[in-house]
Amino acid sequence: MIPIALTIAGSDSSGGAGIQGDLKTFAALGVYGASVITALTAQNTRGVNAIHCVPGDFISAQLDAVFGDLDIRAVKIGMIASAEAALAVAEKLETLRGVPVVLDPVMAATSGDPLLDADAEQALREHLIPLADLITPNLEEAARLLGDDASAGDEAGMRDQASRLQELGPRAVLVKGGHCAGAQAVDILMHAECETRLTSPRVETGNIHGTGCTLSSAIAAGLAQDMTLEDACLRAKAYIAGALSAADELQVGQGAGPVHHFHELWRKL
Repeated sequence: MIPIALTIAGSDSSGGAGIQGDLKTFAALGVYGASVITALTAQNTRGVNAIHCVPGDFISAQLDAVFGDLDIRAVKIGMIASAEAALAVAEKLETLRGVPVVLDPVMAATSGDPLLDADAEQALREHLIPLADLITPNLEEAARLLGDDASAGDEAGMRDQASRLQELGPRAVLVKGGHCAGAQAVDILMHAECETRLTSPRVETGNIHGTGCTLSSAIAAGLAQDMTLEDACLRAKAYIAGALSAADELQVGQGAGPVHHFHELWRKL
């Protein structure tokens, strides 16, 4: 039986991030993807033009439909958009302890356009983060969740932020250091008393749309396939490095184009 993962996130009309990017990632890694949509966005590679939030009761209805029929092996949470959505998702996940949850605290699009208001951010921090097996903030998101004035500028700062983020309640934290300088892109995974340093060569490309969504959904795919958390993160790190390396081949859009989710498959066709 094929493993099934669920993405709970916003729809990206340009197809590179959000629900669409997550489902592509699941498919590329051999996992069947289901989805619960929290928001509709009118966006492309240049920016977000409009956001329409899905009502909490309809989010609950989607969750009930999916979990009432499918054997979900892992959950990835992306764009939440509203406090109402956060509460609806948290209420359902409270009843599903044992299904691993990867939470990507999406606060802004690649273009910089905001995707999370203040009330939603507070609900995310109070109700969803404590339910997560792993949260995957980038440097800006980590600083914002902690109320820090500035993002971490080096690995020592990333370790400090990962440690403090654990105090918010998640079982593990992966602080993504892609915005730090250096020839290597370094992420710090911290769980229990363990710490893992994940590295890959830095890829020089402007086509980075969907990077965070793709990494977190790749981790969820690994967990759905019964990988350990560390192995799932290591494979996801390698997968996103390949997707970034091949991103310029796509030439999609006029702004920050998407990563290449099917970089391995398409080369075999």
